[in-house]
Amino acid sequence: MDIKTRTLLLLSSMLLIVNYVETMVIPALPTIESDFSISATLAGWVTSAYMIVAAATSPLMGKLADTYGKKKMYVIAIGFYIVAVSLAGFSPNIWFLLGARAIQGVGFSIFPIAIAIITDLFPREKVAFAQAILSAILGIGPALGLLVGSYVVEDLGWPYAFHTAAILSIIVFAASVAYLPHTGHRVKEKVDYGGATLIGLATVMVLVYITEGPTLGWLAINNLALLISGLVLYGVFIAYEQRVKEPLLRLDLFKIRNFAVANIVGLVSGIGMFMVFIFMVYYSQLPRPYGLGLSIIESGLLMSPVAFGMVIFGPLFGRLMPKIGPKPVLISGSIISALSYFMLLVNRATPVDLLEAGFVSSIGLVAVILPLVNMVALSLPDEYRTTGMGMNTMLRTLGGSAGPVAATVLMDSYQDPVIMMYNNQPLVLGYLPSATAFDYIAILGIFIMIVTLIVSLWTKNYTFKANKTAATT
Repeated sequence: MDIKTRTLLLLSSMLLIVNYVETMVIPALPTIESDFSISATLAGWVTSAYMIVAAATSPLMGKLADTYGKKKMYVIAIGFYIVAVSLAGFSPNIWFLLGARAIQGVGFSIFPIAIAIITDLFPREKVAFAQAILSAILGIGPALGLLVGSYVVEDLGWPYAFHTAAILSIIVFAASVAYLPHTGHRVKEKVDYGGATLIGLATVMVLVYITEGPTLGWLAINNLALLISGLVLYGVFIAYEQRVKEPLLRLDLFKIRNFAVANIVGLVSGIGMFMVFIFMVYYSQLPRPYGLGLSIIESGLLMSPVAFGMVIFGPLFGRLMPKIGPKPVLISGSIISALSYFMLLVNRATPVDLLEAGFVSSIGLVAVILPLVNMVALSLPDEYRTTGMGMNTMLRTLGGSAGPVAATVLMDSYQDPVIMMYNNQPLVLGYLPSATAFDYIAILGIFIMIVTLIVSLWTKNYTFKANKTAATT
């Protein structure tokens, strides 16, 4: 086995485990909510805590990888991940689980580092296909998370999904230490820990504001204080990055058109990408007539086309993109993603309806992710590639962390009472998300993907043929 194939196999294996665990958490959310007797909004933070830390640490880990070596930081990131999943499996309460999930977010930085390693190893005309293989893993991982994970959650309990991931991560960790090559150029610079702290705190404050909106009130003074503080910190972060000698985020890189487009699209589309998972999981498991009344396993089986579509279309787009460029793929992905939300809005009465929408969503998902990754990797100098990938991952995960929160906030805001007749009198047993809540989630998804489409039109297209680059605008 040559070094390129072996490296691709190693990187794919770890991404498979990471995405298995991340997607396994989604069908487990209703169970976690029940086990810890918490609200759907707080349960949504099981996903958001991971995403927030991933957003804050990805550019930092990218900077460290460019400074100290990609292999070294990749192995360290796996180490964080092993610690996190090991702790998560033994969570005695929701706060311990959220803490473990936050540490797990540091491990997510393996994705931008893996993309940078692949870009270093493969020739430019074959980079898109290699990246597509890693993107396809984003589909296979969810397939395991939704199918195998659903059985584990229902039969053994959600902690066992973390236990199995910890064991598998240790195996991949050992193989990575032994066989992963050193690649790329190192740039000796100081690490901007101040910038990482500022953007992390700002993100937490804004997301807490969104999460607590329905409970505390959107205009409540204490809640508005969180929003204002978060926005001020974002402003301080931007000003700080412009003044510091060696910033966490090289803001001048945004002068590169494709890098700027990829980051804006990543931020906006990230919200819509994760909302569709929350929509399908909760709607499929809610009792009729509020949802489809499916079990955890049935819900996992129903969502498997999402993963299946990514496995099929990821490599297809990877082979197509060097010939037609990223712009047509990105535009198509935006339109297809908007279509999937429209399908959920107008037709979700049966499991088959949800299955069809999920499959269409998977095509749009991979058609958006792959061009973004390729545009960032190929538009930046080698010595800043991992830092740039970290920036893009940060913005995509910022959007992704807001997606579940936005969906669960709408589900908490628009609810219908569950009524049972007792002695000829109506008795309210509780409240469940209404059809209006899911309608608004779908409408928000359509709007987000239309914005994604508009920004995508600014992409500078390029193609590769026989080791020669032909750029078109």
